[in-house]
Amino acid sequence: MTAVPDTLGPATEQAPRRRPIGRALGVLVLVLAVTVLASLAIGAETPSPVRVLSAAVSGWNTDPDAWTLVAYYRVPRTLVAVAVGAALGVAGALMQAYTRNPLADPGILGVNAGAGLAVVVAIWLGLGTSVSFLVWPALLGAVLATFGVLLLAATGRGPATPVRMTLAGVALAAVLGGITTTIRLGDPATFDRFRSWAVGSVAGREVGDLLAVTPSVVVGLVIAVALAKPLNAIAMGEDVARSLGVDVRRTRLGTVLAVALLVGAGTAVAGPIAFVGLMVPHAVRLLVGNEQTRIVPLSVLAAPCLLVATDTAARVLVPGQEVPVGVVTAFVGAPVLLWLIRDKRVNTQ
Repeated sequence: MTAVPDTLGPATEQAPRRRPIGRALGVLVLVLAVTVLASLAIGAETPSPVRVLSAAVSGWNTDPDAWTLVAYYRVPRTLVAVAVGAALGVAGALMQAYTRNPLADPGILGVNAGAGLAVVVAIWLGLGTSVSFLVWPALLGAVLATFGVLLLAATGRGPATPVRMTLAGVALAAVLGGITTTIRLGDPATFDRFRSWAVGSVAGREVGDLLAVTPSVVVGLVIAVALAKPLNAIAMGEDVARSLGVDVRRTRLGTVLAVALLVGAGTAVAGPIAFVGLMVPHAVRLLVGNEQTRIVPLSVLAAPCLLVATDTAARVLVPGQEVPVGVVTAFVGAPVLLWLIRDKRVNTQ
């Protein structure tokens, strides 16, 4: 069989390059542990990192103030960042693999915007404001946005190339974002406390918020892992995948469902955070090659490393106040997007 040229980036090679996974796994576990400890120790609050970590280890009796800060503020915030990072990173890996689009990301393709608009509409209609409720409109919005991008990219002559899909996603995100902003500006009192959520933030989140989205994240991750092998075949083309016995229709529906669960849960609890799903899969490919059975599970570790690290940095970048983590990921992700667009391996036809 003739090899297929790599015109769509690393995800579409005929024979995925295999690299040792043990070292990458060990590195990611170590980096995640370091970033989690840094998240617990570093912040705009007054206790020193040593004092905070000492209180976390020793307990409430040693230093009640520092222990309260860790247990009731930083631990929930860090756990939410880990869960949201894993959800967005794996969602990006699924989207890049299925669409064979190295520019795919829940933010760039408008999925975040769809989930965010659904959440804002639900709040505006007075249906509820708790995270446990907002998960459901977020899931619905993510599904509709995903199908919308696929339909827009397939409209007209020619195949749905990566650039057409990206442009469709950017256009849809702009329209949905405009509607969201209009609703929020029309009722500022209702949405005043959602300002940080609108740009993506894990600050102030509680354990209850994490528990509300955990089922969606877990189910989405399980589906994603199950889809990794079929997505390897689809990366070579749908006709080739069918000849290998892959049910393309079931894989397509499973991918949309997993992306909706992961993005919907992440958006409901932390708002629309872009570029995590774009950067992480590419970074993992540099470590272990192009096989989805490796990229998907390792993204579960790599994406939390990125989001926890950027959230920690967001606390101290501006003295005296915190920057929403969504703003920091945008500053980091925009140059990566420009680099990918200029990369000759990315199909721009």
